[in-house]
Amino acid sequence: MVDFDFLYKGLCGLANAHKGGTMAGHLGAAVIAGYFFAEDHGELSEKVYQGIEAELQRIIRGEEAIWFNAKRAGITPTEMFEPFPSETSREETITEIAEALVKNVGTMRQSGHNVIFAAIALRALRDHAEYATPSIAAGIRKLINAFDKTPMGRGYYGKEKGWLTGSDVELPPDDGFALYQNLQDMVDATADELIATAAVRKQGFGGLFHVINHAAAILEISRFGYTELAQQALPAHHHHIRLWRSLPDVSSEIGEVVKSVHDPREPIYWDGMLKRDEARLTHRIKTMYGFFTLHRFIDGARRQSQAEDAFLYLMA
Repeated sequence: MVDFDFLYKGLCGLANAHKGGTMAGHLGAAVIAGYFFAEDHGELSEKVYQGIEAELQRIIRGEEAIWFNAKRAGITPTEMFEPFPSETSREETITEIAEALVKNVGTMRQSGHNVIFAAIALRALRDHAEYATPSIAAGIRKLINAFDKTPMGRGYYGKEKGWLTGSDVELPPDDGFALYQNLQDMVDATADELIATAAVRKQGFGGLFHVINHAAAILEISRFGYTELAQQALPAHHHHIRLWRSLPDVSSEIGEVVKSVHDPREPIYWDGMLKRDEARLTHRIKTMYGFFTLHRFIDGARRQSQAEDAFLYLMA
């Protein structure tokens, strides 16, 4: 298993993230995700958990320091993970995080990061309420509130158009992609998109990493009992997929997508030279957690197998 201390460190990183800006939440969220992936997959080799722990240590050491300006924020990535002063926990503060998410869950915000960060915080604090202290809950609430004014995210539309924010992308009024009626519709659409496009080189809106993690976070929010909140989140994810579909294949310009030879659940995967640029350090861990959260709801062994194969393109 991954050491339990990483859960608390991740919560501290998430609660301090607002000091660096919304995207600083990547750091703490990834550390928590690494812990929960191991908790959800207790049957794996110890070597897999050791590999995950090594990646979490890299995150805590600040090896992916691209998410904010530390000098301007007055806090370094490593300092974000320092423990909070001792306080008595108050479980009622957990609901305040969900209440903060209500304000921005219905519109796509930074490729779904508002929902992703909130969901992983809610699981951590509900499963381990001793960490639901006023300071930690307040810090996470500030992070989620900060998404109220953030854009949808941006996508790359090739040399001619360049990068466009989601609000500047003109989508067809009727593309035959029906609005989700329920969570299973979202799961089906996400699995379809993963299987169909994992090998296609697109860039932007968080990639399939965030299409998957956005969907997984909505599933988790529903599982925690916030069913109405999860329903309110569905239109934003639907729009996320529409934006992803609007992106062109830019493989001729940027290069082909590479596929991992090994599954991250196999010990041999962690022996290789893992790609850690392009935000892969945090996104690999978060998407391992997100994909297998989603995987449970994919209908049929054949489609699950197809999704697992496509998932390897994200693990290179």
